[in-house]
Amino acid sequence: MDVNFELYKVFYYVAKHLSFSAAANALYISQSAVSQSIKLLEKQLNSTLFFRHTKLVQLTPEGKLLFQHIEQAFHLIKAGEKSIQEIHSLQKGEVKIGASDTICKYYLLPYLKAFHQMYPDIQIRITNRPSPVCVELLKKGAVDISVVNLLPNALYEKIQVKEMKKIQDVLIAGKPFEHLRHHPISIRELEKYPLLLLEKNSTTRRIFEDFAQQHGVKITPEFELGSMDLLIQLTRIGLGISFVMLDAIEKELLNQEIFILKIKEELPQRSIGVLTNSTVPLSIAAQKFIELF
Repeated sequence: MDVNFELYKVFYYVAKHLSFSAAANALYISQSAVSQSIKLLEKQLNSTLFFRHTKLVQLTPEGKLLFQHIEQAFHLIKAGEKSIQEIHSLQKGEVKIGASDTICKYYLLPYLKAFHQMYPDIQIRITNRPSPVCVELLKKGAVDISVVNLLPNALYEKIQVKEMKKIQDVLIAGKPFEHLRHHPISIRELEKYPLLLLEKNSTTRRIFEDFAQQHGVKITPEFELGSMDLLIQLTRIGLGISFVMLDAIEKELLNQEIFILKIKEELPQRSIGVLTNSTVPLSIAAQKFIELF
């Protein structure tokens, strides 16, 4: 049965007020239009919905049954409208962010804290994956925003990129390699020492391998790890030389647990960027999070 929903709307207000004139006032239409709508609805449902007396309107048993359902429907609609309003007023909703552990710890934490303080009712969902995986999650719509290490000269199809911060990577070593502290070495000399690197699917690893390849050096790491923090700790206890983000080693440098190697060649610089999917509209919550940057 294909019934115009406007007829149910008129029915709801008549049944709610038990008055044709009150329904007309609430709907800003004439009383005659209300009467015609009720007659048409009764005809389409093949049921009498109201007992009409001179100044008295009552629901029939069929009318009472219909009103129970229509009233629930209207409450659900109003709840939906309220939810939309709450989202626009940032009283409800969520923002889904993709980022690596390292970026979360050394870059995103103050922004996450600030956003939560400003919008405590907005849920923050973080997916920790390497930067290349976060890019794919964004393309699939699994996250609203990805904060990633940007590859130099990379083209991100159908993705908007906003560069946020320049990052400098460095080569570090612990006390067992103290003899290298004041001795500048070339990238080629690293072939003689054990190297500790992030896994192949990380942007940091790819940048280092590209840099080594440009200088004719083939990299074969002693250890491949998924965590930069673990990489730093293994370097601290002397298991090898690591390629890490400078911002991640402030504490270890201050405590003189590690030192930065002097490399004759200029190490590449990279950037952290905020990525959004240009084919998917951003939620209000996601927009507000990006504004923090």
